[in-house]
Amino acid sequence: MTLAVAQVISLTGDRSSALYIARGRLVLIGALFALAFFLLAVRAVDVTVMQALPQTETAAPVPAVQGAPLVRRAAILDRNGVLLATSVKAASLYADPTLIADPKGAAHKIVQIFPDLRIQDIMRSLTAPGRFHWIKRHITPAQQAAVLRIGEPGLAFAEDYRRIYPQGALAGHLLGYTNVDGRGLAGFERAFDDTLAQGQDSVRLSLDTRLQHALRREIENTMRQFNAKAGIGTILDANTGEVLAGVSLPDYDPNHVARADKDAVFNRLSLGVYELGSIFKIFSTAALLDKMSDALSMEFDARQPIQHGRFSIKDYHPQNRALSVPEVFMYSSNIGSALMGQAVGTKRLRTFYERLGLLTPMTFESREIARPLVPSPWRDIDTLTAAYGHGLATTPLQTAAAVASIVNGGTLVRPTLLAGGSAYGQGERIVSAQTAAHMRSLLRLVVTDGTGAKADVPGYWIGGKTGTAEKAQGGAYNHDRLLSSFIGIFPAHAPRYVVLIAIDEPRGNAQSHFYATGGWVAAPAVGRVVAAMGAILGLPPQNSDALKDPAQSMRAYISANAATQGVHDE
Repeated sequence: MTLAVAQVISLTGDRSSALYIARGRLVLIGALFALAFFLLAVRAVDVTVMQALPQTETAAPVPAVQGAPLVRRAAILDRNGVLLATSVKAASLYADPTLIADPKGAAHKIVQIFPDLRIQDIMRSLTAPGRFHWIKRHITPAQQAAVLRIGEPGLAFAEDYRRIYPQGALAGHLLGYTNVDGRGLAGFERAFDDTLAQGQDSVRLSLDTRLQHALRREIENTMRQFNAKAGIGTILDANTGEVLAGVSLPDYDPNHVARADKDAVFNRLSLGVYELGSIFKIFSTAALLDKMSDALSMEFDARQPIQHGRFSIKDYHPQNRALSVPEVFMYSSNIGSALMGQAVGTKRLRTFYERLGLLTPMTFESREIARPLVPSPWRDIDTLTAAYGHGLATTPLQTAAAVASIVNGGTLVRPTLLAGGSAYGQGERIVSAQTAAHMRSLLRLVVTDGTGAKADVPGYWIGGKTGTAEKAQGGAYNHDRLLSSFIGIFPAHAPRYVVLIAIDEPRGNAQSHFYATGGWVAAPAVGRVVAAMGAILGLPPQNSDALKDPAQSMRAYISANAATQGVHDE
């Protein structure tokens, strides 16, 4: 009995011990599972909450272009609404070096996408201290997709705006360009940087893209024809001063300004200063006519060169006789023009040029403005030479504006790139209405009877003046390096447009009988531009019976003078 009881007690104890052990194991396993779930919960909170909070030391800095509100730079349009400049969203590539797993491999893959980058520069950016380094600004969607395929978590993108110029090089010098951050660095972009950066819809310029095409084409063709170094041109509204077209060749594409050389970036129209030769006879003649009511009947002895110390003033095509004022202008006599300047007087001529804006930097919507080269001190010999465009250098644009100020009726205009005309300094009386009318007739006479005959276009009453100036080199003038120009107005009886073309260092050819003067080089180009303008602007040719040719009045002066003096042309 005792043995049986003992066996039962032993069996019961064994079972209790086993149950205790099993219970302990279950508690341990449960505790482990609870700990695991707790750790997972902590990690989840860390990922979803803690890492979303602002970090002070460990998070990569956000690029500035993302941290600031994106403002789209205003578009630039021509006078007819044609898009000249706009801004489009673009991605820019940057790197967080702390997240780059394989800098060398990533650098080799990046340079395959962007061959213009150097692998050394990329490696430097991928391994540099810090959390943010630009790799490439303003990339294409295809390039962005290629970068994503690299699979590097440390390569990321920021979005901002890229400036583009749909017309390419067409008006590059006048428009200018921006830097990679969208700040204006040249031209209109620079001058109106703050206005454009405010993000208004658009700004409308005075330019007419159609006329810009026509002017650029003719200058480019003329340069090629005469193997010239450069070409310059502009078309102005004679009454408002609006620049309808402006060209400086060679030029550049503002979309790729980094590829352009200095010669192409240089704006010859407003930043280049040149002696424009006989075009300045327009100003000295106007000064004489405005001073003396009987100036048209005056004569100037052009038989002998003028000697002034070591200087000698000669005529390119000497007439070897006394010339009336219309003849001096028509034949482009240097001797006659110098004597006319002398008759005006040193102080009066200089003041007249100053009022026309020829002696100081012009006011214009661009910072690429040159200061004219003016004799200092201005001596009597400078009056003689400045009367025919020698020894005084100005920019082509301000010269064209000065001509407009005389032929439009005698009121001052200043060149402007803004549609609607300029608000500054317009309307000052420069010459009398009668002087302006005489000058229009003289300019027409140059085309019908004088050195500008090759600019004539039937039906458009073109007037104008040739200019051929030797360029200074090493303290002397080089006879083989010319600046050949022509400035035209039309219609001559009531000018609406002024067209200037100047060709730098043209070479005569068989077609021009090896002449490289303004009459052979630039005058025909202006005539072709005027013909194109007639078609573009819908200007019908003038009926020859509807209006007396403005040159007739000047022919009458010449005939009367010849009858009185017994002088005829040789």
